Amino acid sequence: MKKKMELRPYQQEAKNSVFDQWEKVKKTLVVLPTGCGKTIVFAKVAEECVRQGKRVLILAHRGELLEQASDKIAKTTGLHCAMEKAEATCLGSWYRITVGSVQSMQRPKRLAQFDQDYFGTIIIDEAHHCITDGYQKVLQHFPEAHVLGVTATPDRGDMRNLGEFFESLAYEYTLPKAIREGYLSPIKALTIPLQLDLSGVTLQSGDFKAGEIATALDPYLYQIADEMEKYCRDRKTVVFLPLVKTSQKFRDILNEKGFKAAEVNGESKDRTEILKAFDRGDYNVLCNSMLLTEGWDCPSVNCVVVLRPTKVRSLYSQMVGRGTRLYPGKTDLLLLDFLWHTERHELCHPANLICESEEVARKMTENLEEAAGCPMDIEEAEKKASEDVIAQREEALAQRLAEMKRRKKKLVDPLQFEMSIQAEDLSGYVPAFGWEMSPPTDKQKAALEKLGILPDEIDNQGKAAKLLDRLDKRREEGLTTPKQIRFLEGKGFQHVGTWQFENAKNLIDRIAANGWRVPENINRQEYRG
Repeated sequence: MKKKMELRPYQQEAKNSVFDQWEKVKKTLVVLPTGCGKTIVFAKVAEECVRQGKRVLILAHRGELLEQASDKIAKTTGLHCAMEKAEATCLGSWYRITVGSVQSMQRPKRLAQFDQDYFGTIIIDEAHHCITDGYQKVLQHFPEAHVLGVTATPDRGDMRNLGEFFESLAYEYTLPKAIREGYLSPIKALTIPLQLDLSGVTLQSGDFKAGEIATALDPYLYQIADEMEKYCRDRKTVVFLPLVKTSQKFRDILNEKGFKAAEVNGESKDRTEILKAFDRGDYNVLCNSMLLTEGWDCPSVNCVVVLRPTKVRSLYSQMVGRGTRLYPGKTDLLLLDFLWHTERHELCHPANLICESEEVARKMTENLEEAAGCPMDIEEAEKKASEDVIAQREEALAQRLAEMKRRKKKLVDPLQFEMSIQAEDLSGYVPAFGWEMSPPTDKQKAALEKLGILPDEIDNQGKAAKLLDRLDKRREEGLTTPKQIRFLEGKGFQHVGTWQFENAKNLIDRIAANGWRVPENINRQEYRG
């Protein structure tokens, strides 16, 4: 008897959450980093749906993904899949799970053969592709089906787009958490101090034109190979390049330098043999032109070189994901980043793998560039960047407060108030509903001003409502008022927002009794009420 496969805790949570969401909505999304077993998760979801008597359709845009899905489902559940691709069809099959090519499924004649309730569940692999017309034609044909999208970390832009189709995010497992919990390899980012000029490269469909990148990259290939000699000699490396001819040229250069390099592309007749040979260790570098971004796994890879700069975060994550899987003896993944010089265009860097805030990501990229030539653990780098950003904000706030003091303001700036009470939910607030986005009402402004908050900087109703609610709760809890915060922080005390009202009142009374001067025996930096 085949032993039942145990899911990892986060995989079980993801599966449970999908079914919980399907109680409330029809279309939900699961986000798992590359290497965290998203195929296993949806295989187990499909198995449960079959147990409930439903037919399941798994949609993908590439043949390899379909074969992988079919294979994984057979291994993890014992269930076999029908195929809906080219001449193959699931109609008349005993199998309850179908893996289908979106290119085949979207054809009107093919769709017309299926009743609208034929599939009870539709699972979309690499869900960031599902907004395209082809996927939408298929999904609209089965309006009552429950839909699950699975994807690795998507772009913020992707997420917005996905939010137009999916009704909820059932589960998200982040890259830092996967690394911390020991399911993925730690990543060390290394910025190479070699400036590559991309300022002349234009955009096409939201990303850099591959042909123009190749032209811009060409003069630097020997220098890049020299840098790789320093850092990649003892590592198993995958290099991503913009064009097949560039990839082949770079392979030859690396072999000149003494590497054992191979190249694969979509036309390679011996692709399977080369990949097997690389897996065995016959080669230590594998060059490719974006062929290996999805659906290929070689866990022993411990170095990734991205020579195909991109603005698309999901693509960048896919490239890096070729090296994040665990392997015996593997201590970390070395990720080589370059000083790409561009005008106007934001590029993906190692920071984009881990930072939620764009501000922190920019700072982390700056820090890595300053430390060029020294590998840095990305979690440590993110922590340092976060601290730097907070310090910069505090400095900016100090300058702003100095200006306010000069203007003899009687009210507390909302930002000062938020930082003083350490309210991340207020400082990071983004309105979600229509009414929240409207400007604050006159009534809200008057109420805030009465309570000591300067309302000029609050630009929406949602934020004003949240602030008023917080002020209400603080009054009930006996915490400091905005006016107390303004006065005492104006005297040099810190984080007055965390003090009790009575303690602040007593201190103000002491200062008043001392001729409005702070008594000499009070240390303003350390005093906490």
